[in-house]
Amino acid sequence: MTETIINLESVNPIDFFGVNNNKFDLLKKKFPLLKILSRGTQIKLSGAPEQIDIAKEKIGLIIQYMERNGHLSENYFEQILGGDDAEVIDNFVDQNPNEVLVFGPNGKSVRARTANQKKMVQSADKNDIVFAIGPAGTGKTYTAVALAVRALKNKLVKKIILTRPAVEAGESLGFLPGDLKEKIDPYLRPLYDALDDMIPADKLGYYMSTRTIEIAPLAYMRGRTLDNAFIILDESQNANDLQIKMFLTRIGANAKAIITGDPTQVDLPRNQRSGLEKAVRILQNIEGIAHIQLDEEDVVRHKLVKAIIKAYDKERENETENAYHR
Repeated sequence: MTETIINLESVNPIDFFGVNNNKFDLLKKKFPLLKILSRGTQIKLSGAPEQIDIAKEKIGLIIQYMERNGHLSENYFEQILGGDDAEVIDNFVDQNPNEVLVFGPNGKSVRARTANQKKMVQSADKNDIVFAIGPAGTGKTYTAVALAVRALKNKLVKKIILTRPAVEAGESLGFLPGDLKEKIDPYLRPLYDALDDMIPADKLGYYMSTRTIEIAPLAYMRGRTLDNAFIILDESQNANDLQIKMFLTRIGANAKAIITGDPTQVDLPRNQRSGLEKAVRILQNIEGIAHIQLDEEDVVRHKLVKAIIKAYDKERENETENAYHR
């Protein structure tokens, strides 16, 4: 048995251990074969040398992150502990300024946080069309909007166009109160929220008033040719085959497009089929079109979201297996 002591003098121990030691409990849960004790600004590890080496590496990465970024959320703490891929860890501790996509209000930096988000950024740099497919909370929309804002700020495009199918949980726009804009805005709210994180309110208002940034339902794209633009089709699982084809054929000169979607959350009426699966399948091997698959390891929301996704995936697998044996 080996013992080692790690000093936390360079970071805030209270932030490291968490409220009611919740982060410290996550650390102990991650390494059940080790005896882990906290003593003031020190952590004492006792156990097998190979386990201690792994724990030291993870704790070291957490310390690096806190030294460079200050506060570390419980969600990030858990992601660093659970990241076995060096590329995942690199997203948390690498301070290369080139990896910052945009700086939002108050100097907030927006960057790819996970391995697949990083692949999404790299793919968007190299391809004109990117499909980013994955469950809720994996940062598909947020990363796509950050890429669009970066392109606008760097004058690579003249405008940003963000669009979604106006379909949610079987509700009809006609039954909602208000004028057309008031009916539609709730469906587009996640896009507004992402922009609010990346562009000061006054500047965002200017961009919207001059149509430098447009947010509109997918139906509004029909008949247009979109040149010098960064275009995002969000929630594409709620678009049918003809709508996705229509969107993809709007792309003009010097334009980029990102299509995000979650095939497990289709809200179309039962008599309509999502066009996302077909689009991904038939456009798989075309040069200039990239496909990124995100999964529960990319979830950057509350830690329970990852567990929820896994539970639903397991249930879907059980239902498929039961149907096969009937």
